[in-house]
Amino acid sequence: MLRQNAAAAVTALAATTACGPEDPTENGAAAPTAASSPADGAKDEAPSGDSATGGESTAASGSQSSSGTGDQGEADTGDKSGYGQSCGTNDLDFTVTWEAQPISHYLLTAKAKSGITCYLDVNTPSVPFGSGAEGVASPVGQGGEDPIKLSGSSVAYAGIKVKTTEGEGGKQFEHVIIATTEEDPDPAQVELPDTATVDKPIVTNWSTKRDETIPTII
Repeated sequence: MLRQNAAAAVTALAATTACGPEDPTENGAAAPTAASSPADGAKDEAPSGDSATGGESTAASGSQSSSGTGDQGEADTGDKSGYGQSCGTNDLDFTVTWEAQPISHYLLTAKAKSGITCYLDVNTPSVPFGSGAEGVASPVGQGGEDPIKLSGSSVAYAGIKVKTTEGEGGKQFEHVIIATTEEDPDPAQVELPDTATVDKPIVTNWSTKRDETIPTII
């Protein structure tokens, strides 16, 4: 008799548990989270069956976020095209060639590195020979366009005359230091075509026209 009563009690307890309040996590509906919860005004209006739609919206949002991160990654790899940035010295490749006519001088050519678009918004390059103040080329104000856009095959020119004094005075150099501004922390050292005797050098402004960069003292 006691065994029958105990069995009946177990059966009644199981039935009570099965018929109790439903756990929202067990009836097929997802439990709400901070990322996928709808706005407060929509919680009471949206039926529980719309949870799948909310999941699709969340997935789409995640896809957009991932795409944005990818764009940033491309910027970090050095592709700066279209950014409209000022040219730093390390954004450019420089060459120096000897020009004998109409007067002897060096022609400095600047070109943007692959994948970079930038602007030379400082009109005159910084051109020192060596570390002494006497080796810094003085601007002569010739030519000049402000700013000059560099991208792809476009180039900018500047003319350098290394000796503006008479006689045989001066110091000899095999390299010249080039920077887009005097404050640039990463100047470039460019090899000259030959050893140059430098004494009170001068430099023109940047220009896209070579004939505007023949340095003369005005």
